[in-house]
Amino acid sequence: MKRKDRQLIPIIFVITLLLSLSTVPYVSLAEKSSEERSEKTVMNTKSEEEKEATFAGGCFWCMEPPFVTLEGVKEVTAGYSGGEVENPTYAQVSSGTTGHYEAIQITYDPQTISYGRLLEVYWRHIDPTDPGGQFADRGSQYKTAIFYHDDEQKEEALRSKEELEESGKFDGPIVTEIVPFENFYPAEGYHQEYYQKNPSRYQNYKKASGREDFLEENWGEENEQLNFEDYERPSKEELKDRLTPLQFEVTQENGTEMAFNNKYWDNKREGIYVDIVSGEPLFSSRDKFQSGSGWPSFTRPLEPENVVELTDESYGMVRTEVRSKHADSHLGHVFDDGPEPTGMRYCINSAALRFIPKEELEEEGYGVYLDLFE
Repeated sequence: MKRKDRQLIPIIFVITLLLSLSTVPYVSLAEKSSEERSEKTVMNTKSEEEKEATFAGGCFWCMEPPFVTLEGVKEVTAGYSGGEVENPTYAQVSSGTTGHYEAIQITYDPQTISYGRLLEVYWRHIDPTDPGGQFADRGSQYKTAIFYHDDEQKEEALRSKEELEESGKFDGPIVTEIVPFENFYPAEGYHQEYYQKNPSRYQNYKKASGREDFLEENWGEENEQLNFEDYERPSKEELKDRLTPLQFEVTQENGTEMAFNNKYWDNKREGIYVDIVSGEPLFSSRDKFQSGSGWPSFTRPLEPENVVELTDESYGMVRTEVRSKHADSHLGHVFDDGPEPTGMRYCINSAALRFIPKEELEEEGYGVYLDLFE
């Protein structure tokens, strides 16, 4: 595939970036850096069985989502790596003068997921032929790099880079650097899990920057059965004919089904849950837990980019509503009283979901998720 013209930065990207950052309250980043980083310290605590992987792929907002849902990944932290300034702020790094890269650090269980699998996901979410940044983000702080933590990671990274080069996937050379890990500093709190905190702005940013189109153009064929970007939502009349009265009430009229009297609240089978209207993947049984609420509850989405969170002020309360991105179905609400590792409880109506057991994933076109249950 030919590379995008990197000389032009779309006006819409600049506008979107300004809108995305406009929601951040103005406080001296240097003053609040220690406070906001209290939950993610420079010295990450991990068990002896866990390992770390550190990747730079341009804007770290876009690099968290591909990894957080992978089985075996314990934590994904956005931050800064490779520079000379200790504990830098976003303002310092974005100036391009500190030598840092915007990066993510992944804590993972090597018994469950391999470093090779992490590398595979990494390559599929960057432009490895771009020497000057990533997409509309230009500058050394946005360049791609793999920071290896030991000789084994170094060998795997070099081998995977060579395989990608030899595959002929891209016309240009693979310029992603493979360098030894030296340091990693977690970014400010408002940068962590940005895709969840500001889903609409995140999606606009990813699209306007050119990343989304590039990934679809170069890797869309491999995931064609899971591409919902061109999904056309049926009319209300069509949905009334297709859905049961309860499914229509929940998904189209923001209804709520009865607790403890719905299809999946006590379902213990392995598989995934997709939107009842569009079929877009939403949740996995691996993240399901008994919350005592009487509705299916999950600690996180299977595909964060398929879930939209909105403020809901109905019934005199302020809650966070959860909707599917492509079908725009009302799913339920999310609360911050869930268990580890996320502390979140996605409380979802069964009527908004269709469950696909693991033994039927391949047949239904969701074979890409089979490795979750191996």
